[in-house]
Amino acid sequence: MKKPVPQATVHRLSLYARYLGELESQGEDYISSERLGVGVGTNGAQVRKDLSFFDRFGIPGRGYPVSFLRKRLANILGVGDRVWRVAVVGAGRLGAALVGYSVFEKQSFHFVAILDNDPAKIGTRVNGLEVSDIRDLRAVVASENVEVAIITVPVYSAQQVADMLVEAGVRALLNFAPAKLDVSPHIALRNVDLAVELEGLSFHLINR
Repeated sequence: MKKPVPQATVHRLSLYARYLGELESQGEDYISSERLGVGVGTNGAQVRKDLSFFDRFGIPGRGYPVSFLRKRLANILGVGDRVWRVAVVGAGRLGAALVGYSVFEKQSFHFVAILDNDPAKIGTRVNGLEVSDIRDLRAVVASENVEVAIITVPVYSAQQVADMLVEAGVRALLNFAPAKLDVSPHIALRNVDLAVELEGLSFHLINR
């Protein structure tokens, strides 16, 4: 039985893959674990430990093949040859900004729908997508084959929206609402609380 991979390791894999992509574009062929670690703010020992969950990638005396390792990490992260279809629920400023952020497309996440319950927003367009009525969520998820959903609604409606998405068949949720969502263990859920992140920054600023 394979050891469970810590979430912190998964996070660093994304950083490794991104940094390797930069090096590949610069024509780099090999990189040491030490340099890879420094490039993402950690160390060589941590890099080796993280990669040991999956395989042996390095070549003794030469390090890691940059292009091969980047592609391997992309496949491990599920963004190699696959494109994930994403819906955003909440067509406010945050939801609209996410839909308009082109980097996600480069990272294999394709926005296919945006939904809201505000009559003033329904039918308008956000970065080429027509805002759908939240009441049509089940039909939109089915017709657009939505696999990942991003929740950018007010805290008081976040749980209801999450329930609707899960019932519609969405298997992965990224929640920006400052709410603790209750979902089934088989649903992949990640929470991004911007207020908590800012408080972390303020803590470091006053405790330097």
